[in-house]
Amino acid sequence: MVQKYQSPVRVYKYTFEMVMAAYEKRFPTCPLIPVFLGSEKLSEYKSEDESLHIVERSCKLNVDAPRLLKKIAGVEYVSFIQKNTVNWKERTLLIEAHNETFSNRVIVNEVCSYRVHPDNEEWTCFEQSASLDIRSFFGFESTVEKIAMRQYTSNIKRGKEVIEHYLNELTAQGVKHIPRWTPRVTVATTETKPENSRPAMAPLPDLRVESSELLAHCSTKEPLTSLCGQETLPITPDADKLDADYIERYLGQLTPMQESCLIQLRQWLQETHKGKIPKDEHILRFLRARDFNIEKAREILCQSLTWRKQYQVDYILQVWRPPQVLVDYYTGGWHYHDRDGRPLYILRLGQMDTKGLLKAVGEEAILRHVLSINEDGQKRCEENTKVFGRPITSWTCLVDLEGLNMRHLWRPGVKALLRIIEVVEANYPETLGRLLILRAPRVFPVLWTLVNPFINENTRQKFLIYSGNNYQGTGGLIDYIDKEIVPDFLGGDCLCNIPEGGMVPKSLYQTEEMLENADQIKLWTETIYQSATVVKGGPHEKLIEILEASSVITWDFDILKGDVVFNIFHSKRAPQISRKDSASPLVPLPIGNNVQLIEKNWVLGVDYSPVETPLICREGESVQGSHVTRWPGFYILQWKMHSPWSGSSNLPRVDDVLASLQVSSHKCKIMFYTEVLASEDFRGSMTSLESCHSGFSQLSAGTTSSSQSQSSSHISR
Repeated sequence: MVQKYQSPVRVYKYTFEMVMAAYEKRFPTCPLIPVFLGSEKLSEYKSEDESLHIVERSCKLNVDAPRLLKKIAGVEYVSFIQKNTVNWKERTLLIEAHNETFSNRVIVNEVCSYRVHPDNEEWTCFEQSASLDIRSFFGFESTVEKIAMRQYTSNIKRGKEVIEHYLNELTAQGVKHIPRWTPRVTVATTETKPENSRPAMAPLPDLRVESSELLAHCSTKEPLTSLCGQETLPITPDADKLDADYIERYLGQLTPMQESCLIQLRQWLQETHKGKIPKDEHILRFLRARDFNIEKAREILCQSLTWRKQYQVDYILQVWRPPQVLVDYYTGGWHYHDRDGRPLYILRLGQMDTKGLLKAVGEEAILRHVLSINEDGQKRCEENTKVFGRPITSWTCLVDLEGLNMRHLWRPGVKALLRIIEVVEANYPETLGRLLILRAPRVFPVLWTLVNPFINENTRQKFLIYSGNNYQGTGGLIDYIDKEIVPDFLGGDCLCNIPEGGMVPKSLYQTEEMLENADQIKLWTETIYQSATVVKGGPHEKLIEILEASSVITWDFDILKGDVVFNIFHSKRAPQISRKDSASPLVPLPIGNNVQLIEKNWVLGVDYSPVETPLICREGESVQGSHVTRWPGFYILQWKMHSPWSGSSNLPRVDDVLASLQVSSHKCKIMFYTEVLASEDFRGSMTSLESCHSGFSQLSAGTTSSSQSQSSSHISR
């Protein structure tokens, strides 16, 4: 497996020329870097005007490896070839390095670059990327990989310290300014530049290495936006890159490899997601939940983004208004912050009538209320980060179990609790910094046995449980929250504005039928998206009638499972919903909400015609686009299962046929939304927007229409 590293942007508050002078002090040897044994120049080139300087060196590095492994390998040190290209005119340095030792067994590529800060030409930016591919090493591949990664990461931040050391040394020697390169003036020159003229800044040079995948994370285009569509503070030197100081200030202390994982996952989201992407702290939570395994974190993050999109969770704080029963009897609320600056949420679970609340408002309303609390918690963390001047990415929850008894173990209530835990664990990982459980009664172990399997191991380690009055005194509650804010019902002097709960009057209970038809339930279960199933030989088709030419058909759909081909057709005839002949066992009936409109006897080019080029859409992709209609009539949007060799004039390959057979019994699942915009809404010319792929795009805030969705809230990619 190829291991990759991508650094954030590190900034030196010195000019490029000063940084280069400090960098050159590292050669031919550098006592500050013990593993660097020395270097030797192999070749050197200078352009005629001295604006370009290229040096190639052979560098010797010590390897901190077991003596036995060194003896088996037969080496005491490893050699690297390093090529440095300084462009004084454009003020850039490109460093390319690869290993010479064991190059047939191990491939190491590294690319570093120094360049002028785009917003401040008196500062210098540094970036670093590398890849490691151990193909074979005497059966010690795993051991060598661990040693190499450990040694590499331990020297990453050391490199910046060394440059800063030599910068301070230059300053101590009285060197505070080094003139920039200027072109030589010759007698034949008819035009000269003023002394204070400055050459135009050039962009970062193209960083090329043998592995094209290595630098897939070095160029992005989209700005960073928040999970809810609010722009974040522009901190980084490039709008699409992360600065090391920004990470430390807003995200906390991360190891070099953790920084690299964040940058790589963030880069993947930017490349696949043409709309909004989550905030950096949100991405970081999913990485922490999977111990910085990028693949696992990406999987659960994508599932969560699909869930947020389908149920419009981004807008829950704007649209959700809890029923009055929840306002009066839900015994939870925010209460200042703990000693670490985390927002503090207090839940008096023992005083809550869970059965009464479920019968009065239903499970969906309670779940929605809990989700709004989690969304509010993330917002409060951002506010506290600004207030305290350090990263606050989680909150503390204090659960008071005084009054908990067997009535709280009512089966529907426990079932609802488990579902809430499951949804929160899947979509809000690492948001709970600490859970203080106070006054746990004897019935608590029964409840704990029921919920424990649904709680992540990382979350369980944050639980602190106190029985009786053990929370009082040293080692108890005041170790985590200030004495001044201890609530009055826990023996403190602070008035806590949290409902006291009590039994919900039975007069407020609703019947099952009433709950099914309640407005708050509809708000939760309805989305503007529809879902459909696509099977082999059974495409899903959506009919849109256009009464006026130049109307605009727009679409936004996600491929939840399988690969599909998306087509748009025009017909003057009104199609009818096709039902397969059930008498024929060889022809399957449409499954679930699969709708087929194009009749069997229709001829392509006669009865209906394509108006867009077919688009192949892969599992996990989102597609958005529009089409400006040329004629009135009936337009059919079609999603059909994609065959890897469909449309090819050549005979299918054996591998393609086998792959097709393996998935032929599988269904494809899509989630889609379409809308027609009247031509009168536009002024001037309109052209069709080509369908573009992205990852789980957000809804337009102006969209108000809705349609019933058949999808579950838990979607597998």
